[in-house]
Amino acid sequence: MKTVTNFVIALAAVTMFAACGNTQKPADADPHAGHNHAPGEGHGAPVEQTTASTVSLKDDKLNAVYQHYIHLTTALVNGDMAEAKIAAAAIELGSKELSNGSALATLAGKIAAAADIEAQRTLLSDLSNDFITMVKSTGLSSGEIYVEYCPMAMNNKGAYWLSNEKDIKNPYYGESMLTCGEVKETIK
Repeated sequence: MKTVTNFVIALAAVTMFAACGNTQKPADADPHAGHNHAPGEGHGAPVEQTTASTVSLKDDKLNAVYQHYIHLTTALVNGDMAEAKIAAAAIELGSKELSNGSALATLAGKIAAAADIEAQRTLLSDLSNDFITMVKSTGLSSGEIYVEYCPMAMNNKGAYWLSNEKDIKNPYYGESMLTCGEVKETIK
């Protein structure tokens, strides 16, 4: 099992380096064209998650899966469906190693199999809710994780996600509404 986990981590690292500079944009029109944004907001180069401090969860297996979750949200921020599928497949595989990881594995599998990026983004909400619960119950050994929230996601029902940084980079809308959202909680 350790070999499988190491393989998944190595695969994710290679794909993240290969994905740098990918500028694929969503094919759909901006669903929120009537909303006002600051000049230049929601446009530009792909976004990369950076960590001011190293984030590490107390559970090593969950920590490995969480790194793929960050990879997934970054891919969705960038509108990169193919990269999101790779990250979701890694989450699915890694979640099978977790106790109580079957729900994560199932949701990640659905994201990996999704036909379009909007379906991936919709499924992210449930996946994020499960991750938030697991991260809170496990705790961190270093760094901070931010529980972020977009009130407009899921047809104005709102949705949460986790981030290693306070700056909002919205995975539910990507570049069309990149900074829509707020930090709701800090997990230390």
